[in-house]
Amino acid sequence: MKNCPECGNIILGRVDKKFCSDMCRNNFNNKLKAVDVNYVRNINNILKKNRRILEEICPEEKQKTTRATLNKKGFDFNFITHQRKTQAGSVYLFVYDYGYLELDNDFFLIVKDNRSKE
Repeated sequence: MKNCPECGNIILGRVDKKFCSDMCRNNFNNKLKAVDVNYVRNINNILKKNRRILEEICPEEKQKTTRATLNKKGFDFNFITHQRKTQAGSVYLFVYDYGYLELDNDFFLIVKDNRSKE
């Protein structure tokens, strides 16, 4: 006699059966995945917020702003989707289709990457 790992009820049926019902099996597996799903969801929310901030600041193809402005709006510099190095050696950090390049004196150049629409 085995007990269901989800609800504790006795498992009836096949010898190799692990759960007493489909509902218990689904609940058990959903709980296992919940931590990973929440982690990914939280990171995606931060990335989306960063993108909205860059989009708001840069309605055209290029725009300069300051670190203070980005911080005030809640931009999180720890989260990017990718980076791109130019031929000149500058490294743009991207959040989806918006990139930024740190300039002197806490200024940033925000750019919109139009290549993604091709």
